[in-house]
Amino acid sequence: MEEKQNKKFMKEALKEAKKAAEKLEVPVGCVIVKEGKIIARAHNLKETKFDTTKHAEMIAIQKASKKLKSWRLLDCDMYVTLEPCSMCAGAIINARMRKIYIGAKDEKTGACGSVLNLFNDYTFNHKVETEIGVMSQECEEILKDFFKELRKIKSKSKTN
Repeated sequence: MEEKQNKKFMKEALKEAKKAAEKLEVPVGCVIVKEGKIIARAHNLKETKFDTTKHAEMIAIQKASKKLKSWRLLDCDMYVTLEPCSMCAGAIINARMRKIYIGAKDEKTGACGSVLNLFNDYTFNHKVETEIGVMSQECEEILKDFFKELRKIKSKSKTN
């Protein structure tokens, strides 16, 4: 049952990632769930908004906080297509999120186990449960396809 629910919510995060890709943003999508319902959804907007902090996770946390009228996102779970960076992992801890479900690992900037693990290796006032690999193939595929397409676009612009 839980695996089916995890796939359902990760599919919603993937829909957000596709929206990002359409805007030529790195395709990362995120949804925040409370009591079995999505309360916030977002995708990367760093390029569009010219803002380093506009990661899918940060935007989703802001939306969820606004909806709940609280910065504490207790009993909330996050589904994100790519392992969060240190900025986002820190925000997840500070928001007091219960659990995060991650699609693909990020070997370059991942802060939930790949490069470092803010959730387990440090003594913060809040612990976040983590599950890595939910629909990992689909989450990795959208990233690989995006960067392959981006290289084609850049290559064409150089030849023109």
